[in-house]
Amino acid sequence: MGLIGAGAGLGILFGNYLQAAIRNPSAAAGERPMLFLGFAVTEAMGIFALVIAFIILYA
Repeated sequence: MGLIGAGAGLGILFGNYLQAAIRNPSAAAGERPMLFLGFAVTEAMGIFALVIAFIILYA
């Protein structure tokens, strides 16, 4: 379930960034660092959920 949430979160994150970049291309470069920060946090939460699932499964 945690990985499904991470996948949906990434889709929403990149979709919203793409919409904002299309509406205002000059501001897209300024938003890119926050995009990568959100990407890193979302992926870390997905990996954390996977690790917890393995711990529950094999402990």
